[in-house]
Amino acid sequence: MAVIHRTDLKPTKLDLLTAWLPSRPWYQGAAGAPRLTKAGGFRLDDPQGEVGIEFMVVTDASAPHPTTYLLPLTYRGAPLDGAEHALVGTMEHGVLGRRWAYDGCHDPVLVDRLAALVEGVAQAQDQNTSDTPDREVVASRTGGGSLPTDFTAADDREGTALISPDGTTVRLRRVLEPAPDGPFVAPRGVIGQVTGSWRLPDGTRARGVFAVLLADTGA
Repeated sequence: MAVIHRTDLKPTKLDLLTAWLPSRPWYQGAAGAPRLTKAGGFRLDDPQGEVGIEFMVVTDASAPHPTTYLLPLTYRGAPLDGAEHALVGTMEHGVLGRRWAYDGCHDPVLVDRLAALVEGVAQAQDQNTSDTPDREVVASRTGGGSLPTDFTAADDREGTALISPDGTTVRLRRVLEPAPDGPFVAPRGVIGQVTGSWRLPDGTRARGVFAVLLADTGA
């Protein structure tokens, strides 16, 4: 299980994300730097205990209507070969030393664990407490069998698609929207999903879809 250290980070995660977020094609902010606050999220465990995996939810209040983003991140003790394009930044951790933070959609360890979460063989962990499951994160899927892990990440204005050579696609909702009241009805072609909760600017909690698993349409 991942150990959550109570220590300082320099710069902070929010500082790194403030500089990085406007470069993303799915960023919806206006001109100027975003004003970010942490709104929630969860963690996944790396079985090897080497890579920190966090799905952070942040809210940008720089525009008249705040926007909430899902930011999958990985934290490593050394650079990830071939992932320079996915580097969010580096920071000094008070216990672990220098850490390299990456957009986790381009990190094979996070992608593997996300697939395991959708399959139901990995458990979401609390974002702030060691060895504590996050019961608000729920994964569901129709059908069985193992998902591939050889995904390639592609960003567009709608979010991030993780696409496998066999046609399997996991699409992450980078901009989060609260789900309507009542039972969730999966759109056509959706055969799995991950849902979770986050805090709204007024202090109430919202629930919505973080990621969906799409059926291979043969296209």
